[in-house]
Amino acid sequence: MSDQATTAAPTTAPASATATAPAARIPGKTPLFDLSTLDLSKIVLTREEIGRLNPHRGQMALLDGLLYYTPDYKRGVAVWNVRGDEFWCDGHFPGNPLVPGVLQIEAGAQLSSWLYNGRWPRPRLALFTRIVEASFRGQVKPGDKFLLLAEEIKVQEKKFESNIQGMVNGKVVYEAQISGISPGELPS
Repeated sequence: MSDQATTAAPTTAPASATATAPAARIPGKTPLFDLSTLDLSKIVLTREEIGRLNPHRGQMALLDGLLYYTPDYKRGVAVWNVRGDEFWCDGHFPGNPLVPGVLQIEAGAQLSSWLYNGRWPRPRLALFTRIVEASFRGQVKPGDKFLLLAEEIKVQEKKFESNIQGMVNGKVVYEAQISGISPGELPS
């Protein structure tokens, strides 16, 4: 729908437990925040609802659902159910498809973009500008339930920074720090 990108975020966050930061997080080994109190089996926002704030469409809309977000939009968890018919499967790599690292980072950036946009009355164009300290520690393959985590570092009207992370089967497969800018609202 043409008005999808202009609809504001839901006014209330899911009525789920609050995720807290682990006491002693080990980079690359533990999640950005405690997931043990969250119901990660329930989608609170669908792909279409995510599309109200994110402009990604078609094959580049990577998030299948939002599983959790805080009312202040500082933290969130999304899911990408990786399928064997995705555009990159035939070439990366034939006979052994692996999600390219750049798409893993993009999926985390899309979650960060959604969290950023949840704060404003109208969605803004969020452009990804920098990756810092990215590390990959595992593989993501078709059939995987790929969880994406994002946690705000700082946000202003025209820019934001987030820590992002990807997990498969309870293990961290990548993490990075990203930043983005916004030149203004999304066109109607």
